Amino acid sequence: MITLDQLKDIQDRADALYKYLDIDRKKMEYEEEDLRTQAPDFWEDPVRAQEQMKLVKGIKKWIDGYNEVRTAADELQLSFDFYKDELVTEEEVDAAYERAVKAIDDLELRNMLRQEEDPMDCVLKINSGAGGTEAQDWAEMLMRMYQRWAEKGGYKVTISDLQEGDEAGIKSVTMQIEGGEYAYGFLKSENGVHRLVRVSPYNAQGKRMTSFASVFVSPLVDDTIEVYVDPSKVSWDTFRSSGAGGQNVNKVETGVRLRYMYTDPDTGEEEEILIANTESRKQQQNRENAMRLLKSQLYDRAMKKRLEAQAAIEAGKLKIEWGSQIRSYVFDDRRVKDHRTNYQTTDVDAVMDGKLDGFIKAYLMEFPVVD
Repeated sequence: MITLDQLKDIQDRADALYKYLDIDRKKMEYEEEDLRTQAPDFWEDPVRAQEQMKLVKGIKKWIDGYNEVRTAADELQLSFDFYKDELVTEEEVDAAYERAVKAIDDLELRNMLRQEEDPMDCVLKINSGAGGTEAQDWAEMLMRMYQRWAEKGGYKVTISDLQEGDEAGIKSVTMQIEGGEYAYGFLKSENGVHRLVRVSPYNAQGKRMTSFASVFVSPLVDDTIEVYVDPSKVSWDTFRSSGAGGQNVNKVETGVRLRYMYTDPDTGEEEEILIANTESRKQQQNRENAMRLLKSQLYDRAMKKRLEAQAAIEAGKLKIEWGSQIRSYVFDDRRVKDHRTNYQTTDVDAVMDGKLDGFIKAYLMEFPVVD
């Protein structure tokens, strides 16, 4: 049975969200913007109309989110009062409390995701680091972890490039995570080096070993975002895709490799961006997706120059080894700890099965949006 303090905390958090989100102003804004959609010539400019509809939908989503919170908080208060009159059970009060906590947690978390790029889909790349076969196996375990997280969240995962390990695991993988809300906003917390400590199945002496893998996450741009690509700095290679897929994959050069000479606008330094894509059996589709991934990288670089808080992620690409990890996964001690927030859990199996929301929320609370 919940306490009076727990009940008061729910009411206080709901009231705080009402003020912080400025719900009264949002309601007026919604009425004004929705009125524009009713103009007779509204759909004469489809692109502009869609942008307006997106704006209206976004405002309404905040209002609906708060209404859900308010309803859950009020129902909890009623349940608590009814319990005193023996009209409901302890279990029903506790269930109402859980619903209220979830509604508030969800809205508080979404409120932390207010950067322009947060609602976007994302590209997630994993590279194995120091540790040989053990590190390559660790990189594959991380790939599965993010696939499970995405699956639970209703996202679609597409592997656009995969380099298998020499004996086991993978050397690298590039995944596109799409089709859900705030893929980039949530997964930006995963940028950095992930450290594994365990008794290695690849060590004959059964010694405890430490391995590393890096994770880099960037927004995945779509057709509504304009990113300039200098065609004179683009070149292409083709190659035969490897792995499953039948004779066409093995005998036809469907894989593409895009090379782009990027010039830093601040320093003038040049750097080659290399993107391989083997997702489709059709070369043209692989070319189109490689170009999309290039635009995502260019957008990501521009974004991180604009947002100083995020610039350290790319500028400080530390060596994938000791001292640079953001999170440690210590299997023998049953502990996963994030070194930036000190959030940790003993449920290692659940984490490796994609239960990352605790780490994500702790990161977003530690590094909130600055308007």
